[in-house]
Amino acid sequence: MKALVLAGGSGTRLRPFSYSMPKQLIPIANTPVLVHVLDAVRELGVTEVGVIVGGRGPEIEAVLGDGSGFGVRITYIPQDAPRGLAHTVVIARDFLGDDDFVMYLGDNMLPDGVAPTAEEFTRHRPAAHVVVHKVADPRSFGVAELGPDGEVLRLVEKPQQPRSDLALIGVYFFTPAIHEAVAAIEPSARGELEITDAIQWLVSSGADVRASRYEGYWKDTGKVEDVLECNSHLLDGLTARVDGHVDAGSVLVGRVVVEAGARVVRSRVEGPAIIGAGTVLQDSHIGPHTSIGRDCLVTDSRLEGSIALDEASVTGVRGLRNSLIGRAASVGTTGRGTDHHCLVVGDHTRVEVAA
Repeated sequence: MKALVLAGGSGTRLRPFSYSMPKQLIPIANTPVLVHVLDAVRELGVTEVGVIVGGRGPEIEAVLGDGSGFGVRITYIPQDAPRGLAHTVVIARDFLGDDDFVMYLGDNMLPDGVAPTAEEFTRHRPAAHVVVHKVADPRSFGVAELGPDGEVLRLVEKPQQPRSDLALIGVYFFTPAIHEAVAAIEPSARGELEITDAIQWLVSSGADVRASRYEGYWKDTGKVEDVLECNSHLLDGLTARVDGHVDAGSVLVGRVVVEAGARVVRSRVEGPAIIGAGTVLQDSHIGPHTSIGRDCLVTDSRLEGSIALDEASVTGVRGLRNSLIGRAASVGTTGRGTDHHCLVVGDHTRVEVAA
């Protein structure tokens, strides 16, 4: 089996960050989303990975390289414009050959894994096997109607009156039968080749199409609040580790990771939290569910439930909560800071918040 990982999306909902970095490289628990995806693929025993990239391909390739650092072999497949998920199957035809494959959206987090679905697909080899998850409002998703034995009866993209609350959540298993399907469909009203239309074509043609319900944690990391929530969830699974320096005047409480080269000076860190490599934390208080990236500087500040990306600095901000600070961004105050909630600061930006 091969894997097709889709990383060509522009990430308009994650602006301002997606102006300066691909949304798939946003770090969750100090690891880019795409690396989490590659880990999930490798856990299925898949090592041949095609990565669909758009205009930000060079930035993605700079992080992932040839994949050897993550235990896989990557082939980059450029897509000239967003033309739909089914279009990615068309342009990946040479890479995929006649192999079965898993298609995985590059901004989706399923930390509990989909190994049971992969095993079921391998055992029965239906033409397609989709992963579905119960959602509160299915109108924003492709929706699957299932029979009593998990067979897919019908798929509808973003229905206004859903007949099911089971949404497709971005992981699909296919046999080579999908190639005939994507060649047979026409672009949708929005001008894209929809993977739901291709799978529905298989259903209408009498092919065996199955679905498995994913009961674990799932998050589409397309918005800032989703990134923060997902970060909190992953931090809950931390194992405490101290590879950096923590001075005698500092206190670590609970599951805290201090990476190599980091220094914690006269500070308190309450886990779960990560202090990235090379970061200096001084006279500060880091609350639970906070990730501080590499080579950051946090001085005389308090952060909680937040993410600071690499090389960010925070000075004199006494209550920064549920916030996302971009790469090499700088946050300070005009005086002695008070609480600041849901602050979003783009890369290389300087912000001074009112005292």
